Amino acid sequence: MRERRPNLLPFFLLTAVMSLGYGSIYTLLAEIRDRFGFEDSQVGIIAFAGLGMGFIAQVFLARLADRGHAAAMVRLGLLGAAIGMMWTVFATELWQWIAARLLLGLGSGTVGPAVRRVVIARDPANVGANLGRQASFDVGGFVLGPLLAAGLAELFGLRAPFAVLAVIYLAVLVSVWRFDLHAGIEANTPRVLRLLLASPPMQAALCASVAFYTTIGMFEALWSLLLEDMGAETWLVGLTLSLFTVPMVILAPIGGRAAQRRGPMRVVTWSILAAAACTFSYGFLPLWALLGVSALHAVADSFTLPGNQVAVALSTPPEQIAAGQGLLGAVGLAVAGVTALIGGAVYDSSGREAVFAGTAAVMLVFLALARVRGGSLMGVAAVPAAA
Repeated sequence: MRERRPNLLPFFLLTAVMSLGYGSIYTLLAEIRDRFGFEDSQVGIIAFAGLGMGFIAQVFLARLADRGHAAAMVRLGLLGAAIGMMWTVFATELWQWIAARLLLGLGSGTVGPAVRRVVIARDPANVGANLGRQASFDVGGFVLGPLLAAGLAELFGLRAPFAVLAVIYLAVLVSVWRFDLHAGIEANTPRVLRLLLASPPMQAALCASVAFYTTIGMFEALWSLLLEDMGAETWLVGLTLSLFTVPMVILAPIGGRAAQRRGPMRVVTWSILAAAACTFSYGFLPLWALLGVSALHAVADSFTLPGNQVAVALSTPPEQIAAGQGLLGAVGLAVAGVTALIGGAVYDSSGREAVFAGTAAVMLVFLALARVRGGSLMGVAAVPAAA
């Protein structure tokens, strides 16, 4: 008799809800600046606060899910995110907006690794496809968030999106209280980050992640500037940013499945090579060609994103799943943030040719490092052990 697969849809939806709130505030930063008289640098601090706290949470708190505290992490993370959203309904001072973002970043950083641990451990035979589906919900929520926020702000005012999202978080918190979030082997492993970073397969997976998030950070920081400087209308910029995510929503499950069946390093090698070629071309092609190339880039990223998650899952002992996924998420946040800052400076000083050629070169260097360290991830992936 065929074994029944566990129902992971509630965990995918939870991932989408967390991304919904995380992406929504970016749409409203300009209006927040104008309404409360903040400077551009102060608005940047508001945006960075959530990313910084998310990084800290994933590095230092994710391991708690491996020690049997996944349920507490998800509940406290949702509660923190709800409080942060509610705070923005009443915030007027800069420190209040920053504190609210810190709470939201803390919530996302604690919920994400804990939920991914459940997804990996509950159905280890299908870890690739499941991580791909989760990535689809993650990206979908991040795209829907700005649309929801913009619509609610236009109809009901600036505070409305935050109030609605706070209610959504509280409703989800009530729902997940009944969830069983225990899965796989749970253990208190000392010096877990040192152990993970000393593992050659983990080093390979993280190097591949650096290559991926280098182009993600550059794309997020410079794409709209690039298109507008080349004469594109604002609506076209927004349309391309939205369309870039469509292949990732559709193809990520296929990418995750391919990574598990063929070996994650083999899959991400080809997808990162394709993404690097696309990134290089952004520095030289005309506007109409850039739009077509960006579609190919999106397809490549649909394989890289779940491929990296599968690589980390298969490089991590079963009692360290959440710590490994948290480390992956933290590296992604750090690399995307740093490359966005560097990319803006290089774009201003040296132009698009230098910034995108340099980005492609960095991607190839880290891909080469990943191949050197990741021989065990080249073949068909071994299924992680379950409890």
